[in-house]
This record gives sequence, C-alpha cells and structure tokens, in this order.
Amino acid sequence: MVMHMDEIVTQTSRYARAAFLHRLTDMSEQQQYGRRAVEIGPTGRTVAENLARLRKARGLSTRQLSAALEDIGRSLSPSGITRMEKAERHVTADELLALAATLRVNPSALLLPATTEGDFEVTGVGRINAQTLWEWADGERPLRVPKGDDGSAYADFQLHARPKFRRRYKVADAASRQLMQNDGANIIDDGQSIRIQMNEED
Repeated sequence: MVMHMDEIVTQTSRYARAAFLHRLTDMSEQQQYGRRAVEIGPTGRTVAENLARLRKARGLSTRQLSAALEDIGRSLSPSGITRMEKAERHVTADELLALAATLRVNPSALLLPATTEGDFEVTGVGRINAQTLWEWADGERPLRVPKGDDGSAYADFQLHARPKFRRRYKVADAASRQLMQNDGANIIDDGQSIRIQMNEED
C-alpha cells in the first residue's frame, strides 16, 4: 500500500516528526549547495560566534534549541545548528529572526560584534568601528557621513531607515527640520528651548 507523505508524518510522534523534517531540511541543503564549499563572509562568522555564545548563555544544548525552534514552527536540526556555529552553514533571514526570538535577543545581537570597542570587518562595508556599527543598527546614524555634511546625511537616513514616529532627527540641522515638518511635526522654538509636536494624522 502506498501512503502519502502527510499520512506518514501524522502517524509519527512529535520527536519523530521533527527528526523526519530535519532530514528533509538537510537533504534540501545538500541539493542546494551540492559539494561546493560554503562561503561564509565576515558577518556570517560573527553570527556563528554570537549564536554559540548566546545559546550557551541561555543554557541550551543544540538539541534543546532545535526543539524550541520546532515549537515556534521553524525546523532546524541540532546538526544544522552546530554547522551554523562552526560557520559551515548559511543562516537565512528567516532563521536569524527565529533564532533571535528564541534566544530572547534582538537580531543585531546575532549580526554585530558583542562589543562597542575596536574595528571589525563587515560584509560589503570593510573595517568599521564597532560603536558606529551599533549606532547604525540601532537607527541612530548613517553608516558613513560625508566630510562637511550639513546634517543632510542624518536627515536622509532617518527618513528612509525608520518608520514615521520612530525617526530621530537632529533638530539643530536645517535639513532635519525641513524633513520633520514634512513628516507632520510642528517645531516650537522660543529661543530657550525647542519642543516638537507630532501630528498623528496621516
């Protein structure tokens, strides 16, 4: 008798089902990458280090983390997690967010170095100061600011990097003031202090 895949899966236990899905995931990865060497860049290596560090900080084994991911609907085998931590397997955007949620951190905690000191190699960027990286990831500033910038780079970054009512304009900059007003903000400057009133209506 030929059984459909759904019938086979529903007859297995929760753990057997997880193991079955893990095998399918591993097969899919092998088909995707074949025998090619997996190329992991500097940011991928940072993710690998942070994943191992945070998993251990939470007191989780790879099997426990795999089970926790399974509980939220993301199938990732213990061996897959191990390969991620060794920078032998790519981490997709979906997996990165699921891992961050499971480990109870923000995605930047996986993507960026666990320090604000020193310079680090970042994919597509080169070497850059860790403090600048965190300010950029937190939406506080553009990654690079042109020499002699009048505030336009910061204002443009806020306009395109953050949603309305989450933007952090520098009120002292004329460019920021203009964009704030375009955003529906009323800037009240009495010469001693500056107050900002946001119009909540779109």
